[in-house]
Order: sequence, then structure tokens, then C-alpha cells
Amino acid sequence: MSRGKIVTPVVFVHGAFCGGWAFDAFREPFETAGFETHAPNLPHHERGADLEQLAQTGLKDYAHAVALYARNLRAPPVLVGHSLGGLVSQLASIHTPIAGLVLLAPSAPWGVPPTTLDEHSNHFGLSLLGDYWRRAVPPDYRVARATTLDRLAREDARKTFARFVPESGRAIREAVQWWLDHSMASQAPVYRINAPVLGLAGGKDRVNPSSTVRRVIARFPGDQAHFHEFPEMSHWLVGEPEAADVAQMTLRWFEARDILPKPAKPKRKQLSLFGWREAPV
Repeated sequence: MSRGKIVTPVVFVHGAFCGGWAFDAFREPFETAGFETHAPNLPHHERGADLEQLAQTGLKDYAHAVALYARNLRAPPVLVGHSLGGLVSQLASIHTPIAGLVLLAPSAPWGVPPTTLDEHSNHFGLSLLGDYWRRAVPPDYRVARATTLDRLAREDARKTFARFVPESGRAIREAVQWWLDHSMASQAPVYRINAPVLGLAGGKDRVNPSSTVRRVIARFPGDQAHFHEFPEMSHWLVGEPEAADVAQMTLRWFEARDILPKPAKPKRKQLSLFGWREAPV
């Protein structure tokens, strides 16, 4: 790559129980368009991680890890966060410059109440797990199949679930039952996020439903943030049959906001009988 041509990085931030692998296919259109892509694991989300350390890790730890990763890149990146990763991306963007923020079915930050019975049911289900916030929570196939991988073929759902890893109960509580967290770890004040924001949601999402994602996006002032719903999609926006449509809409949003894979070359002008005008390419 020639000096002076810095590719805009795109950092994908995965959700709960996952890893950077969740974006293996989803990131391909971005790379084809010329973007440098990254999909790091959140702390202790690799296979065989120390579960005691994971249990002690919270949202702020996740956010600081993403912010540090972003600061070590050659240019401010676009953060693309899915589910819990969407919340983490909001928190990270408070601590480091970014070029843009894309929230795919994001978990709601502190203060944004649930809007559906499904969300209330999820909160009640967590309460049945006892003091889950003190330990690492293993993934549950029945829950994942019913709420996250519900639009995948059975074989694809099982293959995807086989890559799931345990999640920090502390982080889950800070995100899902934020009103019980006195530290307000999931607080993400919009006045500290200085970048354009795109929020995308699935119309059939039972985890972070479209109506709640709308509330998340509505927090941003003026035309800083935009929202779009994919009516037939559920929660796994990065891997459902229409995932390519989600990627292409995101790329169009990039282009509309001059978030380009390379710096735009200044247009040359030439003198004509009618004055200065742009030279033909």
C-alpha cells in the first residue's frame, strides 16, 4: 500500500456467548469494498478461557478493550457492534475517536426500558438462575435456538451454536438488568459519542426487538442517527439469509456519509473558455 493512502478500518464487535468468528462471512462485503476489517474477541471469549476471570469481567472491561484496540489502529475506525457488542461499541466510542457507529440489534444502554413482553420474560428467566452475576454463564442451545438462531436451518444452527462460549454473568446483568446495577456500567451518554450512528433491527427479534432499538436510536439528537428495520429478520443479523442485505445497506450508509475505504482524491480542475471546471476522470 502506498504511503498516504490509509484504509479506513472497520472493527466488528461480537455479542454475548460469541467471538470474532461471528463476522466471518458478514465482513466479506466490507473487505471486497476495500475496507480493512478487524473482528477481535472480547476479553476471555476464546475457547478454553479462564472462567473465573470471565466471571469478574464487566461491560467497562469489554469497552476499554475495544477502545484500546481501536486506538492502536492507523485511523479512527467504524465500530460495528452486534447485540451486546452494540452496547459495548457505544461505551467504547465514549473513550476513543471513531469514524462511525453501526448498531446491529444492539442491547439497550442504561435507562432505556424494555418495550415488549419477550424482554420482560427474558429478565424473569435470568432471575431464575440465582446469583448468575457471580459466575460465568454457559450457553444454552434451547434458548439460542428459540431467540437468536431461530431463522437458521437446524444444521446451521447447531454448527453455529457449537462455537458459542460462556459469557460473563456480571456483564449480562449490567446490560439486561441494568436497573439492578448501582455502578451504571451500561450508561452511554449520547453527548459523548461524536460520530454518525446507524441502527438496524430485525422485525422478528425477540432479544432486542425493533421497538427497543428505535428507542436506543431516538436518544441521539438531530440527524446524527438513523434507523432501519428488516421486517423478516430476527436477532442473528450477521448470519441470517438476508445478512448480505444488512451489509450492503451499511456500505451504502458509509458512502452517503463519506466514510470511504481510502481518502477521496481531490478533483482536478482545468481552465476552459467558461472558467475553471472539474477535469474529466
